[in-house]
Amino acid sequence: METFSASDAKREFGEVILKAQQGPVGISKDGKRVAVMISASAYAEIERMSRKFSQLAIDQGLEDVKEGRVRDGEETLARLRKLVADAGI
Repeated sequence: METFSASDAKREFGEVILKAQQGPVGISKDGKRVAVMISASAYAEIERMSRKFSQLAIDQGLEDVKEGRVRDGEETLARLRKLVADAGI
């Protein structure tokens, strides 16, 4: 991934936009990547996949409820507390 410093990205914004159409472009500040610019179509694809993943998780959860594969909150908290205690955290 090509990376621009924040000051270079500001100065060469048009070039950054063009490069983002080809692939992700990193933006760094003080030598650390702080942002990534992507094309609108890449962002739309990420959003589409995120919605699809969320819908699949909801569908799985509803199927679990339908099949009785659920635990109540108190049971879940008790199991989590035991895991934390056993781990010595």
